Amino acid sequence: MRTIVVTGTGTEVGKTAVGAALAATALAWGERVAVVKPAQTGVAAGEPGDAAEVARLAPGTTQRELARHPEPLAPATAAHRAGEKGVRPGQVADAVAGLGADHDLVIVEGAGGLLVRLNGEGATIADVAARLDAPLLLVARPDLGTLNHTALTAEAARARGLAVAGVVIGSWPPDPDLAMRCNAAELGTAAGAPLLGALPQGITRLPPDEFAAAARVSLAPELDGTWEAAEFVRLHSPDPIRTATG
Repeated sequence: MRTIVVTGTGTEVGKTAVGAALAATALAWGERVAVVKPAQTGVAAGEPGDAAEVARLAPGTTQRELARHPEPLAPATAAHRAGEKGVRPGQVADAVAGLGADHDLVIVEGAGGLLVRLNGEGATIADVAARLDAPLLLVARPDLGTLNHTALTAEAARARGLAVAGVVIGSWPPDPDLAMRCNAAELGTAAGAPLLGALPQGITRLPPDEFAAAARVSLAPELDGTWEAAEFVRLHSPDPIRTATG
């Protein structure tokens, strides 16, 4: 069984979309896939959370949600306000181990960024990755400021002895601006790890079969897709500055 921890450089960067894309490409290769969401916040009882969204986009994915808190806050804060203790890394490890017997890939999707606290003891998704001895896949925004956020996240991960498998752009717009096009060439350097994909903006609005096809051409071969970073960067590279002479 393989395990990968999907974390972001912040909130609302496309972690769920990337997790679903990973699931869809693995399923297309005949793998048995599960997704674990340690802590879901901001969703009321009975409403679908992030794990359910992955399963909707990639039918056949087993979903596990370990804790749910209705207020849209960091997990530790939301748990405290609900009178609960929050999720511990050991609970996540137990859930992953329980899925290991009949799954080939388990995707663990964090909440917010790498160091957002899961409980009152200060445990984070970084502690979960360490407990699982699993690599991190960083999901980043494409716009201005993302290079700093990506570099900080990767540096924090490595300071804790964690492996960073690569970085994926969670939402690439149809008409990227200059900063985005420049960032496409620099995100891998900022992360100190390869750029492994770029999901098109709005991909989660596609029906599952179209989503799977789009995911395959948006993720690199390391993630079971066909996307090529060098070609993506070449296509979006801005023209060099031309200075007047004379």
